[in-house]
Amino acid sequence: MGEHVAAIDQGTTSSRCIVFDREGGIVFVDQREHAQITPRAGWVEHDPLEIVRNVRACLDAAFERYELAALGITNQRETTVVWDRETGEPVHNAIVWQDTRTDAIVRELGDADQLRAATGLPLSTYFSGPKVKWILDNVDGARERAEAGELLFGTMDTWVLWNLTGVHATDVTNASRTLLMDLETLAWREDHCALLGIPMAMLPEIRSSSESYGECGGVPVAGILGDQHAALFGQTGFAAGDAKNTYGTGSFLLVNTGEEIVRTEKLLTTVAFKLGDAPATYALEGSIAVTGALVQWLRDHLRIIDSAPEVETLARTVADNGGVYFVPAFSGLFAPYWRDDARGAILGLTAYNDRGHIARAALEAAAWQTREVVDAVHEAAGLRLDELRVDGGMTANELLMQFQADVLDVPVVRPKVTETTALGAAYAAGLAVGFWASTDELRDRWAEDKRWNPAMGAEHREREYARWRKAVQRSLDWVD
Repeated sequence: MGEHVAAIDQGTTSSRCIVFDREGGIVFVDQREHAQITPRAGWVEHDPLEIVRNVRACLDAAFERYELAALGITNQRETTVVWDRETGEPVHNAIVWQDTRTDAIVRELGDADQLRAATGLPLSTYFSGPKVKWILDNVDGARERAEAGELLFGTMDTWVLWNLTGVHATDVTNASRTLLMDLETLAWREDHCALLGIPMAMLPEIRSSSESYGECGGVPVAGILGDQHAALFGQTGFAAGDAKNTYGTGSFLLVNTGEEIVRTEKLLTTVAFKLGDAPATYALEGSIAVTGALVQWLRDHLRIIDSAPEVETLARTVADNGGVYFVPAFSGLFAPYWRDDARGAILGLTAYNDRGHIARAALEAAAWQTREVVDAVHEAAGLRLDELRVDGGMTANELLMQFQADVLDVPVVRPKVTETTALGAAYAAGLAVGFWASTDELRDRWAEDKRWNPAMGAEHREREYARWRKAVQRSLDWVD
């Protein structure tokens, strides 16, 4: 057995291969960006073949240097590919999780909560099912080919796995993001497929998150976790009440609820992970559409900063937000509102304010949105966080991390290994092949890098929070 485990991290903007040693330390990274294709407003696509080329190039670089014991896959979730079973040729570009072209399909299907009891999800443009329907409805001949058994569907984990091993499978975490899988039985729902007009022959086999699915270059591919589930796993969030927040393009809070399926209209109920034959572990998820993307917007569109890290420097030029609140509802609001009629708004502006206040309000928006989903978790499951483990690019922003601790009134903790998404996929793969003995061993390896303790008075915190919620209300009902 090799002395290293690798993870393919197939993300929204790039694909990476990261190699880890037995201590969970990073020894190698190879990363390739792919094009963001935006044919119309609200449409976001990726070229699946470009992504496979990038994944193979990253893997080749790792294979040249290391003998690997196992390979894990983690991926941008909900992003949807349909391809020819024989040729492997996609019938259309991948439709990305952020894409909103399926809004008419979602509206036509009616009651947004009709599938929630079984899937834990609202009917939304976010999830894969409506994206598959759009492809079958809009690509010439696609529906006929799908009904004849010629086409396959997969999220990006399935697409990568099929190209590396020839196996058409997914894991429970990715399947739980399609609107097509029953949370209790962990099986595809025929009635949901019928509602969305999706032939069941297209669907991959649903497997656990940690088992051997096939081989790539003699190395077992043995772990699959959607990116946010992988981050929870990489943060060793194995027990009920464990929580992590990942700050990326958007932010995603996951709170482990053990074997209990907790249902609420404000949050998503999802499978956290399933290790081999063990029962599934579930989670509540607060999905926030825009956090890091707002900093990119300040850089690329408003042009008040030249690079993302500069946002902290600019925000520190002012003592506070100067009464400014920024609700980044660029394509509606995700949890806990689920309102696609909301649009972005900057509120509270006076002649006193400058770009420093806007930068600070943009950072604070990430923290306030997280506070709202943490409150929703407490309301739904009665779970109060003892601390919040954080990862993702924005955790380098110390101003944001301190403000996050202040508005949650709990410590915020950053781990030494911040690549928790790739680490989680590596852990799942390593456990499957015996590279690591148990989750207890993995928990012992987790190490703290930095901790921010709350330092804001309760009265000040609640006054600011009330203003934030007032600002959110102003952003609603914008689109008729």
